[in-house]
Amino acid sequence: MALSIGIVGIGGLRVSPLLCRAASNDNASLSFSHARDAAYIQRAVELADMSAGFTSPHPNFGCVIATTSSTVAGEGFLYAQGTKPAEVLAVEAAGERCRTSTAYLNMEPGDCHGDHAAVSALVEAGIARVVVGIRHPLQHLRGNAVRALRGQGVQVDVLGEDLKSKIIENAQKTCLLVNAPLICRAASRVPFSVFKFAMTLDGKIAASSGHASWISSKVSRSRVFEMRGRSDAVVVGGNTVRRDNPKLTARHGGGHMPMRIVMSQTLDLPEEANLWDVSEASTIVATQRGARRSFQKFLASKGVEVVEFDILNPRDVMEYFHDCGYLSVLWECGGTLAASAISAGVIHKVFAFVAPKIIGGKYAPSPVGELGMVEMSQALDLIDVCYEQVGPDMLISGFLQPIPDVTPVIPSVEETYAIDQTVTPYESKIISFYKTWDLYGAFSNFSPHPIQMPDDNGGYVSWSSVEHYYQAQKFVGVNDPLASDCVARIKSAKSPEEAARLGRSMQRQRPDLVRSDWESAKINVMYKAVKCKFSIYPHLNSMLLSTAGSVLVEASPHDFFWGGGRDGEGLNYLGRLLMQLRSEFLGLQTPGKE
Repeated sequence: MALSIGIVGIGGLRVSPLLCRAASNDNASLSFSHARDAAYIQRAVELADMSAGFTSPHPNFGCVIATTSSTVAGEGFLYAQGTKPAEVLAVEAAGERCRTSTAYLNMEPGDCHGDHAAVSALVEAGIARVVVGIRHPLQHLRGNAVRALRGQGVQVDVLGEDLKSKIIENAQKTCLLVNAPLICRAASRVPFSVFKFAMTLDGKIAASSGHASWISSKVSRSRVFEMRGRSDAVVVGGNTVRRDNPKLTARHGGGHMPMRIVMSQTLDLPEEANLWDVSEASTIVATQRGARRSFQKFLASKGVEVVEFDILNPRDVMEYFHDCGYLSVLWECGGTLAASAISAGVIHKVFAFVAPKIIGGKYAPSPVGELGMVEMSQALDLIDVCYEQVGPDMLISGFLQPIPDVTPVIPSVEETYAIDQTVTPYESKIISFYKTWDLYGAFSNFSPHPIQMPDDNGGYVSWSSVEHYYQAQKFVGVNDPLASDCVARIKSAKSPEEAARLGRSMQRQRPDLVRSDWESAKINVMYKAVKCKFSIYPHLNSMLLSTAGSVLVEASPHDFFWGGGRDGEGLNYLGRLLMQLRSEFLGLQTPGKE
């Protein structure tokens, strides 16, 4: 049976469906329909990846709205946690053309638990059909939006469930790839980890002397900066600090800067190192418990955080940073630490920049140290290998382990509750929240809930989030044009993350611009903003009241004032404020109370 491979243009997109000449008209129509759906899903994937490097890693959402005539009416993507959902942005762009149109989503909506803005926007706009690339990988969000949309009479087709074909399978694979960090987090207790290295054609990462500047080209090094911007953190070992004295910044002149992590058992590290300068990016040193107490104090004086482990190993370190909310980690370490990380099973993907150079050297180091393998049959094979020429270098990438299958086998807590009402989502006596996509992420001051706060003129001003308002108040009332400009820039920040970055940076660089009563006023500032948020959003109020009897803990391991800090050492003032509000709201509901 002969096959004809044609290029079909759909709404400005180009796809390559396989059309069988001898197929029936129905099959040809189905192939065309699947090709169209796959093309728009792949466009949604492209959109979902657009915020990479500008904000810290978060679930990646893209949305394309296409009319019945196969033209794009609107597009959108989630810029950062706490910003407008991709679906809302696409609906706003499409306007009246949404009616009877199809929305294509790379992933089921759910960037903040308890927030239904995405589903409401699609339903109210009159979207007739929604095509979903993958269900949400987080258990507390999985299936919720699909059920809600179908409950409102919207046709929902999920790739691999309602739509099945080779071209659909390929489109679904791109959906998995763009959210691989989130999927790995959902399936394991470690962040998605990428091992990156540059080597010569004969497999060396440095000369015998240790000199390594530069193996790869400038174009390749620029790509590495991009990879850092896509990561929550960059990991190196003590040897790299001593030998290369790296900065490990993204060097993009703004935007997200990853945490720099140094793993060193003995803390045999130099006192002078670029990584101890935390003015541009923060540094954490992970070490063995009890190692060089005097040097730990020295690092603390520099603003470097030290985290001690009973036994320092990659698995425990990655589990710790998983609990810190990290989605993606880039390893730029030497061969010894790389071998340890690979053996521990924490490396998911490899990026190897191979330069067309030969350095030789019997003792020149290689990218990966001893793995204990003695036969070639034991070698680790990469999956889904890609080859790309980057300048004069060749970039080879592939997965060391497949993206986990997050198909729900066990019903979610919500689904179980429908069967057995003794099982509820609110059983825990200690409820932690941190990232907006966590189960109680709506409690975060970064959540996507605008508030209206009074101003000095007796009116009200809209703020994009609690964090926007809180950061701006640091500089309100200060008689200096720079302080006023800072307030304006914070207010217009595109995301809570960027509002926090602006406010914290200015507070460090220009403490004279911070209002004199800030330390005594900041708790009340946060209280007023949080009270406003939970007063104007009924579903948030209900969620807060449902936690009655539980201790609320803001789980940021790096915030020792508002959060619980590491090992519960923090003051947890945000959790305290929420519990105070909960008591106040419950008191208002008590009969006889006014």
